[in-house]
Amino acid sequence: MTSEIVIIGGGVIGLAIAIELKLRGTNVTVLCRDFQAAATHAAAGMLAPDAENITNEAMLSLCWRSRALYPEWTRKLEELTGLNTGYRPCGILAPVFEEAGGQEGRGAGGAGGEKLILLSSSSSSSPSSPAYWLNKEAIHQYQPGLGAEVIGGWWYPEDAQVDNKALAHVLRTAAESIGVELKDGITVEGFLQQQGQVVGVQTNAGIIRAAHYVLASGAWSNELLPLPVVPRKGQMLSVRIPEFAPDLPLKRVLFGQNIYIVPRCDRLIIGATSEDVGFTPNNTPDGIQKLLQAAIRLYPQLKHYPIQEFWWGFRPATPDELPILGTSHCQNLTFATGHYRNGILLTPVTAALIADLILKQKPDPLLADFHYSRFQSQPSTSTPMLTHSANFSNGHHTAISPLPIQDSPLIIAGKTFQSRLMTGTGKYRSIEEMQQSVIASDCQIVTVAVRRVQTKAPGHEGLAEALDWTKIWMLPNTAGCQTAEEAIRVARLGREMAKLLGQEDNNFVKLEVIPDLKYLLPDPIGTLQAAEQLVKEGFAVLPYINADPMLAKRLEEVGCATVMPLASPIGSGQGLKTTANIQIIIENAGIPVVVDAGIGSPSEAAQAMELGADVLLINSAIALSPNPAAMARAMNLATVAGRLAYLAGRMPIKDYASPSSPLTGTITS
Repeated sequence: MTSEIVIIGGGVIGLAIAIELKLRGTNVTVLCRDFQAAATHAAAGMLAPDAENITNEAMLSLCWRSRALYPEWTRKLEELTGLNTGYRPCGILAPVFEEAGGQEGRGAGGAGGEKLILLSSSSSSSPSSPAYWLNKEAIHQYQPGLGAEVIGGWWYPEDAQVDNKALAHVLRTAAESIGVELKDGITVEGFLQQQGQVVGVQTNAGIIRAAHYVLASGAWSNELLPLPVVPRKGQMLSVRIPEFAPDLPLKRVLFGQNIYIVPRCDRLIIGATSEDVGFTPNNTPDGIQKLLQAAIRLYPQLKHYPIQEFWWGFRPATPDELPILGTSHCQNLTFATGHYRNGILLTPVTAALIADLILKQKPDPLLADFHYSRFQSQPSTSTPMLTHSANFSNGHHTAISPLPIQDSPLIIAGKTFQSRLMTGTGKYRSIEEMQQSVIASDCQIVTVAVRRVQTKAPGHEGLAEALDWTKIWMLPNTAGCQTAEEAIRVARLGREMAKLLGQEDNNFVKLEVIPDLKYLLPDPIGTLQAAEQLVKEGFAVLPYINADPMLAKRLEEVGCATVMPLASPIGSGQGLKTTANIQIIIENAGIPVVVDAGIGSPSEAAQAMELGADVLLINSAIALSPNPAAMARAMNLATVAGRLAYLAGRMPIKDYASPSSPLTGTITS
């Protein structure tokens, strides 16, 4: 089956994106494995960015923007379907209890074990979204029936609510009415990829193909790609308002510490736990008991109300509790997942931003704060890189496994790295391509031309802010220096640049002294002179050199951290032209050998690693590829394959043929 856009995930996020895209003239198919299991059912429909006390500025801005879209967005949905979404701009009341020390507090996060954020009575949530402190007398008058321990609270007039289950039904009805193809019971098992593009998704119903794909599968996203999205179970219940009670005795949404109570026309919704138990289903006595105890403390009279229903669902949580939105390492795959407990609130803005991104190819600036690359692994963490072990194949469900042979870690100047591929930041067509390629390469060291950053050369504007330097080790280089004196001065600038970006202990420098402007061959004398001085100044020097075994040994003797012989002239893509000399350097070296410059293809990268090189530094071959991210991934795989082949050892080369199957024991006539 072929469709213009396939959306993986049939919750409110997936359905809203599908409707937005369909209304803009595209053909859309939504793949849904279990509509009832979506995070929609672990929600109460609060639209509460102010009551949630969100501290991340980008997230708060996103939430405010989405809340502002709600009136018009729900009106259009209701016109399309003739159904009611239950949207109410009702405001939210956040009562607080007297805490230790008698301080007044504001409920933060509602449900899920967050700490109480203490504020003075004069605080408000933001200059552009008002909040009003109500003292004890005022709040009990404003909402009768609150627990005696409530000593005040905050009133957030701009927060609102929607009936989450009604909204899900309206979205599904709207999608069907405008011609979105909904395919239920479809489990996506993996992506099929070729040359940096998704060419199909393997499902329990066969391969489904499209021009573009959107991953909106919430808590199940990690089953398809190693995104840091995990399920957080939320248990909830509802109680029925009894006949003896006055009409809707609770008139406000109550947003307390670790509890919320949402009034509907004939019932109260109480929620929600936040449990890190994987996909463990069902309600539990412990979970329901905690909810009831907290709810009765906040609003005591509901202890007399009959219990109506229990349910649970799985919210998609990320480590920073922010969603993952925007582009991926594949040009035709977009992410819209990880919304945690703000999925209902963020539905309209997510739909609009993702539709704009796909159809206009122009990302909203706000999306940069929610890009998946913020979770790129550090050397010391076990969080998987998106492209390290992703479930991508060409029709077969294979994944990269750990090396089946023991390998020692890469150690440079006392610092340990897992990846044996370094990449650069130059020659890319855009910052975005560079960012995607760095992530796809799985590298942990990125070299940066100090002079180009300092002068804001084309392609280097904003480079310092483009990568997360808490997760990537910067290797400043002295590119453009023609003398030892210039290189020493630029190396010092590079060390300061690393410190400014938070790497206080970074004393690495890639030393380049290149007076030859035609062939860009390094100056051996100037390189040795600069290396001697920089080592004295405490630098970890990684010198770029011709494949000269004698110079390599001399640089090791003066204290360099590595040697970096060129395979062929820099940027030429000629491949390994200095194999014999590199082999000698490797044989004699007591420090890591980095093959740098000239490698143009993954096969050449693998060949260099098979020689016994410790590391590769590859820039031009990735940056100048028509698909840099895909080439970066290929270079990563080639580096791993070459290293594994070197460790395993190749078979002997023979002058004669040798049969693969023995002749003994064969049947003869």
